[in-house]
Amino acid sequence: MIKMTAVVPAAGVGKRMGSTIPKQYLPLGDKTVLEHTLMRLLSHPAIERVVVAVSPEDQWFGTLPLASDPRIARAAGGRERADSVLNALTQVTSEQVLVHDAARPCLAMEDLDALLAAANQPQGAILASRVRDTMKRGDGCGAIAESVSRNELWHALTPQCFNTRELQRALSKALEQGLTITDEASAMELAGFHPLLVPGRADNIKITQPEDLALAGFFLQQLKENNS
Repeated sequence: MIKMTAVVPAAGVGKRMGSTIPKQYLPLGDKTVLEHTLMRLLSHPAIERVVVAVSPEDQWFGTLPLASDPRIARAAGGRERADSVLNALTQVTSEQVLVHDAARPCLAMEDLDALLAAANQPQGAILASRVRDTMKRGDGCGAIAESVSRNELWHALTPQCFNTRELQRALSKALEQGLTITDEASAMELAGFHPLLVPGRADNIKITQPEDLALAGFFLQQLKENNS
């Protein structure tokens, strides 16, 4: 089994949560959101190390018991997600790297298995789920401008897995050109790559709203009961 490093950008503040602390440090059961995320990654035998990018002003990461785990390293978070990932990549020596959202604690091991099986090729791969709902495009004033076909539309999830140096180059070039990078796959796309879409579970949610915490707690309990 190929061993690799995972990168977790965790320098965001999560304004939509309406909390006084960043969402990755909010309690979720007996641990913080970030602890659950890191433990999910480290429980997979292919992940030998995790680099967490946190803000230089971060007051919370060092207080977590996992912060002293020798498998976890700390990198300086940047202004944008891409900056944080780039900083973390300087500490990655594995040929391939996983990038996973700090606030996505419900990753199932079978999804990670599927991603790793698909990612060992030049284009890389991401977990994704098909769009199920009818899609509408707004007109900018609160009304519907048009309906959008959901055919071949996917929700991009994480982890996303790429060749480490190719991702480094793609992120650096996109930042230099001032391009918008919403996830690592978008940087790779701008560099001419076509990452594979690996169908993943819809319960691999990203906590963005207060109500997501209760939902994530339910999904985590289900994963625990199913040993996923």
